[in-house]
Amino acid sequence: MTAALELFAVDPLGLGGIVLRGPADGGRDRWLADLTERLETPPRRLPSGIDDARLLGGLDVAATLAAGRPVVARGLLAEADGGVIVVPMAERLGDGLAGRLAGVLDAGEVVVERDGAGGRSAARVGVVLLDEGVDDEAVATSLAERAGLWISADKAPGDPALVVAARARLAELAAPSPDILAALCGAALVLGVDSARATIFALRAARAAAALAGRREIEDEDVALAARLVLGPRATRLPDAEPEAAQGDAPPADPPPPGEDGEPSGGDADSEARAQAADALTDLVLAAARSAVPADLLSGTVKRRRSRKPGPEGGRGAGERRPSWRRGRPAGTRSGMPGGGKRLALAATLGAAAVWQRARGATEGRVIVHRDDLRIRRFETRAETTAIVVVDASGSAALARLAEAKGAVELLLAQAYVLRTQVALVTFRGQGATLLLPPTRSLTRARRALAELAGGGGTPLAAGLDMALTLALAERARGRTPQLVILTDGRGNVARVPEAGRAQAVLDADAAARAIADAGIASALIDTAPRPRAETRAFAGVLGARYIFLPRVEAGGIADAVRAA
Repeated sequence: MTAALELFAVDPLGLGGIVLRGPADGGRDRWLADLTERLETPPRRLPSGIDDARLLGGLDVAATLAAGRPVVARGLLAEADGGVIVVPMAERLGDGLAGRLAGVLDAGEVVVERDGAGGRSAARVGVVLLDEGVDDEAVATSLAERAGLWISADKAPGDPALVVAARARLAELAAPSPDILAALCGAALVLGVDSARATIFALRAARAAAALAGRREIEDEDVALAARLVLGPRATRLPDAEPEAAQGDAPPADPPPPGEDGEPSGGDADSEARAQAADALTDLVLAAARSAVPADLLSGTVKRRRSRKPGPEGGRGAGERRPSWRRGRPAGTRSGMPGGGKRLALAATLGAAAVWQRARGATEGRVIVHRDDLRIRRFETRAETTAIVVVDASGSAALARLAEAKGAVELLLAQAYVLRTQVALVTFRGQGATLLLPPTRSLTRARRALAELAGGGGTPLAAGLDMALTLALAERARGRTPQLVILTDGRGNVARVPEAGRAQAVLDADAAARAIADAGIASALIDTAPRPRAETRAFAGVLGARYIFLPRVEAGGIADAVRAA
């Protein structure tokens, strides 16, 4: 936290921002106070529930009515130009607000063109995204990717005077060497960091680190720190460990070719030395980044920063977003007549009418409002979700799987009220599938049904998926958002017509998977086989499901995977 604070304070606009994940406690408040002390101007705080007019700027209704002509007011982002904005509870920002913030961070300006007003204002800002989320909550990827540093709450001492001096030295730094650029790009590639923006942030962090240390050029330790703060938290895979060659197995290296005087060529020796130095730097960067790789990646679990994708599910793990006229999260206004549950948006109505007052011949103290000026309020609510757990109850490993599935369902139901989730359980074995537990929040009812859960026999995978799809569509018709979690090793061997054989069983399972994907139902496939199989991963692709490999299934692991997926 100390290193990130100081690097960001040296170059807040270049590094874009910080994602600080941790609870809202005294330690975080002290960290923010330390950051404020180091910044050139105090940061601005983004109010909860801010509307677009206050954030981006827009028509000043009062001034427009008084002047009889459009008067544009600057928004918070324009007011903070050149400074920093603190965003509390950033993990709960709506997609629209997160997208608008990301757009301003990219463009460095705000463009206002609405309500008869227009204009451009500079808005070059850095952001501090305070992420208090747990489990499946995290800052939207579109916004987090524009923050160079991702850190978890710890502690934050430091010396403010170092930051002031470093800020002055930043412009005097020498250009980075090609080896440094190659090491950062190579490390990002190996760690599965796909965004080129991350490599640029890493270079800026290395520059700030060199300036803080009083150097005129970037050294290896600066690059290592940057990799730890920027690349490590973004890693999506671990670098493959290369086996050490046994001594004596490798053939002796050929000596370098002789020069004109019969001695080894000095130029080739220099090239080899430079190559070895570049390799050593790359290894150093990888080692530093690996030390900051999230613990859940190292332990093989599946929690990831959520990415929001368009579609009915919203990518959040929460229910589908739905418009509402009476309650929920404010979602702006639109033209329309109030009544029938629709409420008048007075400020928006006056704003729409204000620009026309001179043309309408309004006198002082009188506002002329036409029908076309009327605006009504809009809200957005989220539907309940139904987690449909589909369990492969066949085969010799069924007893262990079923025992853990029971525990996972109980854990999910214990948190169902908080998550606004109902839980259902579908099992398949032998010749078909069974709806063992209809959608419920009742833990007592679930325990009675789970006591009847038995295992053994063949694997009618297609039948299990067919029943899950039927249930999911029924839940969608009831206004809920269905999500499937399928526990199987992917070895379907019983077709829809049991006499059809194994080959037909595979075709039937693929057809059932495609039907679920075509219906747009979010799903996750938890592979319970002892070893991952390419066929099961490919089947998850047909299903459009997130693939999760959990060979030693535990109830808590399943429940965590359901919440994360």
